[in-house]
Amino acid sequence: MYDGLMEPNLKAGRAALALALTATRSEEEAVRRSLREEGVLAAATDFGGSMPEVISATVQKAVVAARREGVVADIHPHTGAVAGSAREALLQVATKALGFNVGGKLAIARYGEHLVVAVFVGVGLLHLDDVAVGLAHRAIPSVSGEG
Repeated sequence: MYDGLMEPNLKAGRAALALALTATRSEEEAVRRSLREEGVLAAATDFGGSMPEVISATVQKAVVAARREGVVADIHPHTGAVAGSAREALLQVATKALGFNVGGKLAIARYGEHLVVAVFVGVGLLHLDDVAVGLAHRAIPSVSGEG
C-alpha cells in the first residue's frame, strides 16, 4: 500500500484515511491486515448522531477501540493522545455539520510514535446529504512491551 520512503507521520495519516474510508467490516478488516503487515497498528469504530452531541461519545469509543486493538497502551499519554486527536478531527467536521445528523467512521492509525485519527462522515441535510473529512496527528512515546 505504501512505499518505504514515506515519512512516518504521512504513513500514519494515509493509513488512518484509508481505514476511515472503508464501507464494510470485511473491507475494514482487509485494510487493517494490510496495514499490520507494514507495521501500522490500526482500529476503527462507526459512529452517528446529532452534531455536536455525538462528539463526547465518539471520543470515548475511539479510546476504547484503540486500547482494545492494541494501537495504544493503557497509559495516560497514549489515551490522552487518542482522545485529543479524535476530538480535534471531529471538531474539523463540526462546523459543516453543526445541528445536523452525522454518521460515519473514525479510524486510528499508529506508526511508531505517530498517531493519526481520521473521520469520514455523511452529513444529513434533508435530501441534500453532504460529506466531510477530519484528520488530526499526535506524537506519542513508545513504551516497552508494546506491540
